[in-house]
Amino acid sequence: MSLDHLISIRDLDYREALLLLDTAEQMAATQFRRVKKLPTLHGRTVVNLFFEDSTRTRLSFEAAAKRLSADVINFSAKGSSVSKGESLKDTALTLQAMGADAVIVRHSSSGAAHRLAHAGWMDLPVLNAGDGTHQHPTQALLDAMTLRRHFHRDPTDPEVEPLAPGTDLAGARVVIVGDVLHSRVARSNVDLLTLLGASVTLVAPPTLLPVGVETWNCEVEYDFDRALAQEPDAVMMLRVQRERMSAAGGGFFPSPGEYHLAYGLDRQRFDALGPDTIIMHPGPMNRGLEISAEAADSPRSVVVEQVANGVSVRMAALYLLLAPEGNPRD
Repeated sequence: MSLDHLISIRDLDYREALLLLDTAEQMAATQFRRVKKLPTLHGRTVVNLFFEDSTRTRLSFEAAAKRLSADVINFSAKGSSVSKGESLKDTALTLQAMGADAVIVRHSSSGAAHRLAHAGWMDLPVLNAGDGTHQHPTQALLDAMTLRRHFHRDPTDPEVEPLAPGTDLAGARVVIVGDVLHSRVARSNVDLLTLLGASVTLVAPPTLLPVGVETWNCEVEYDFDRALAQEPDAVMMLRVQRERMSAAGGGFFPSPGEYHLAYGLDRQRFDALGPDTIIMHPGPMNRGLEISAEAADSPRSVVVEQVANGVSVRMAALYLLLAPEGNPRD
């Protein structure tokens, strides 16, 4: 792979996106062994640089790095010199001086990962673990990996055949519902899923759609039930990010009850879905708000599978950026 960093889905072309997904499948195959660790990144040090709270993403990157035999340093802004006013630049210089080989960064400011990668403060690969409301590329990749597996699986065949390398998502229909305004997951998924040939429909109230969404490569719908009438292959529910809404003063919808009535995947909507439609969610879930317990816990929910695939995707990204055989320019 020719990339030096993984900052945005828009940095990937079609071939690179499929290479990441195919490599993730290879990584996933190794996780059924008795010994899951690979020696690929032995002697390398990966830093988890998290300026924003996270559970799934941080633990997933940590697991991915350790399964490739890298050493991992977890850095949290809380309790560090950042809380004393240290700048992103000085933190970067410190990491370079400590001998880090790659930095995984999560930050509340859009563009922070790009700044860290390209400001000239350090000469290390940067993986974006989510920056503000901008991008979350590995989340989109794990979502695409999950969807690709189910879209190309014959539900009548008990034997699950491995995907052929280079399999894309041409013909898949995906509905993404909820707080698009604050969602880096929605942006990244629209970019990646459409790159791979899927059609995407965003569903949200007007107050939860960003300015300029009409220029995105997707359809926009305000009526959830009308979008479901398209018989999608996947319905992805987005978390209502109440912490960002509170910071902006609130007022994005009348009440939680009314939001759930109009845009929640309740029992009635879930029961009306086609038998092969899968339910996705990037987590953490607000049960009873954007998704009902019946939908979240149903056999068609692939939320737990998404988490497992996240480790494989992040192993693939680290391998392709850091391993000599993955990135010949290293």
